[in-house]
Amino acid sequence: MAAANLLKNKKILIVDDEPDVLEVLGELLPMCDVTKASSFEDAKTLLRSRTFDIAILDIMGVDGYGLLDITINKKIPALMLTAHAFTPDNLEMSIRRGAVHYVPKEEIRNIREILTDVLESIEAGEDPWVPWQERFPPSYFEVRWGPVFWDTIKEFPKLFRRQRKKNTKSSDSEPG
Repeated sequence: MAAANLLKNKKILIVDDEPDVLEVLGELLPMCDVTKASSFEDAKTLLRSRTFDIAILDIMGVDGYGLLDITINKKIPALMLTAHAFTPDNLEMSIRRGAVHYVPKEEIRNIREILTDVLESIEAGEDPWVPWQERFPPSYFEVRWGPVFWDTIKEFPKLFRRQRKKNTKSSDSEPG
């Protein structure tokens, strides 16, 4: 299976304040080297002392955006995972702050495929938000957020392009 091969031995940091979420994600990713943290401080310590290929960060309960800032500084791609913070504002903030994906907890069962999409995009030098847009079309969000989502989504294509340019510029300016 392609997903298992790409994910094999990837070092993944998973941060969530809900023990059952940490357990489920660990069970769904047996081919990976998973490290779990249930608090901001524990995750911050791990991020400062270890290397990871990718991080999965809960938004609420562990200051996911604070951890996102740390992962970006360490060049670790991060997915934002959320249930209670599943709002247009948090989606936009995740994009603007540099996350590579935004995962509703109800989609946790698909985490292998989602991680594979992200890693394949990154390895190919492509925008990881493109497969996200295919996986979660506007109709998905209209069901969750109502027709007002269409007013919000009008800005998303510009936001995606702007973020892609920002990511490209920062990686181009990295010292070799």
